[in-house]
Amino acid sequence: MRTLAFASPAAFLAVGLLITLSACAPVAEGGVVDDAPARARRCFSVSQVDNFQQGRPDQIFLRVGRNDVYELNGAGGCTDMDFATRLALIPDGGTVGTRLCTDDWARVVVPGSTSQTTVCRVRVSRLLTAEELAALPPRHRP
Repeated sequence: MRTLAFASPAAFLAVGLLITLSACAPVAEGGVVDDAPARARRCFSVSQVDNFQQGRPDQIFLRVGRNDVYELNGAGGCTDMDFATRLALIPDGGTVGTRLCTDDWARVVVPGSTSQTTVCRVRVSRLLTAEELAALPPRHRP
């Protein structure tokens, strides 16, 4: 004979909460907990962007403020970037305000030379170090 176990709604909520929290725990390869500190997210305001330059067809470099350069990588190529003199950077849905951080997604809108506008989706990959910026070819530096 099978018996049914009944539990209160609070018990189901507690079990669900524990399962959800355990799914968010940092885990390294092989299921071992990763004790390394999380990579720091670097953020900037879209209004701080002073200049931009295309690297590879799927890569954009942004000059933010006086010294910072961020690398953005496109999900596919961003066309018409080589002739662009201006662009709009719009944080992806769910983001409140105009602040972007590393690993965030955004849309780049470029008034096109062959079409009215071009839109491509990009991810803010990283903030370049001074050494990485110095190693960039001059045509890629914003």
